[in-house]
Amino acid sequence: MPKGDWVFWLNVTNFALGAVVFLAVAAVAYAVVYDLVGKYKKAHSTANIDNEMAAMLQFGRTVPGLGVTMADGGDPIKSQPEHPEEKKPGRE
Repeated sequence: MPKGDWVFWLNVTNFALGAVVFLAVAAVAYAVVYDLVGKYKKAHSTANIDNEMAAMLQFGRTVPGLGVTMADGGDPIKSQPEHPEEKKPGRE
């Protein structure tokens, strides 16, 4: 084995390991930026949700006296009794 041959392979190995570390750092940086941009877009896409809900309720989604309608008609709401039930003895 020539004297300088091991130096060449040491440099090749160091270069290869450097490239792997660089690619790993680049992948992590890309994932972080991608996640932050996604959260930024999601936060700004739901900024006007209250205005959209008010507009939806204003135009055709409400029935006077019933409130918001449901696709299947919903379940009837049982009315509350006018007089509360009497207290049972022994309980306070």
